[in-house]
Amino acid sequence: MTAATRAFRIAYDGREYAGFQRQPHAATVEGTLLRALSEHGIVDRGDGPTHATPPGYAAAGRTDAGVSAVSQTVAFEAPAWLTPRAFNGRLPGSVRVWAAADVGEGFHATHDAVSRTYRYHLFAPTEPEPASASATRDAESARGLGDRTRAEERASTADPAVPVPPAHDDRVRDALARLTGEHDFHNLTSDGTGTVRDLTATATRRGDTLVIEVTAGGFPRALVRRLVAAVRAVGRGTADRSLIDRLLAPDAIPGERGVGPAPPEPLVLWDVSYEGVAFDVDPEAAASARVALASATETRGTRPRRPERSATGSARGGVTTGIGMPTAIGVVTAIGTTETTAWTGAVRWPARRLASPSRRRAPVACCRRRSPRRRYRRSAVPWPASARR
Repeated sequence: MTAATRAFRIAYDGREYAGFQRQPHAATVEGTLLRALSEHGIVDRGDGPTHATPPGYAAAGRTDAGVSAVSQTVAFEAPAWLTPRAFNGRLPGSVRVWAAADVGEGFHATHDAVSRTYRYHLFAPTEPEPASASATRDAESARGLGDRTRAEERASTADPAVPVPPAHDDRVRDALARLTGEHDFHNLTSDGTGTVRDLTATATRRGDTLVIEVTAGGFPRALVRRLVAAVRAVGRGTADRSLIDRLLAPDAIPGERGVGPAPPEPLVLWDVSYEGVAFDVDPEAAASARVALASATETRGTRPRRPERSATGSARGGVTTGIGMPTAIGVVTAIGTTETTAWTGAVRWPARRLASPSRRRAPVACCRRRSPRRRYRRSAVPWPASARR
């Protein structure tokens, strides 16, 4: 069987996975990919997700649990018949391969990447929000930013009639401008090494959403999410602009005044660039990815709520979709095209993370007997046959 090193572009809905990197006791994107390769007979089948890896295997990056991707890249020695369409034949709808490129021997998807781009889709309306809708998020995002007392006081005494000031674009962009350039980001990551990075950060408004785009050669752990948390605090006025200067200073910030990471669901690995590598889009595979990921958005991660709490600010029959996560509709326009538009649907900063269906526990037999419909009404998981009485 003739094999050549081939790189694949992969899009995935990360909400139902415990990150990209494979783990022995959790569902991950990488474990799903290797399981597909084992079912194709390309690698040896292992125990659970611990399948072998093909020769030359490497991935562009390791996204955290809940983080999605449009252009994650893996490369390995693959047989000529393994096209994106064939790869998808053994993959679930939440993981889709949509392009491939033959690369030279010795190509490494991690080390040969010139730059990586992430996009965080932050709900930031231009009009003031009612205090009751945003007080909890303010208190959560301000923790550790030196303004905890003010935010918690606002949350505890919130008057629904008193509007809360929205994020100001000029403050957000000023904070991002200060973060752009080569800095030591040791106060924005838990990593002890590799914290000096040359970074470019911008913000683009699309309706009620601020799309924060961050590009660098590589990223320490949780850097983008902590950066977004700091920028949002400055933009909303829950922290002073001098916070950015303190974060970039050589002195370490105490833990109680540090910046925690923003929620992972609105974060997307948007692009990974390589010098001299041109990916060929498989039109049918790209179409399959668009359909699968768009369908995933409509059927997973929904939760009954009042219409005014919808992620897009509009009522959808009393059901909110996409709270705490980006919708996959943007992948429909991004996969297989040169136009990388934003993911549609404004994303709120969730006060409480919404668990994906794969993380919800199935009701036990005794619960089904007592009240099966009540338990299943709260999730997007279909009722089992035994509960349909």
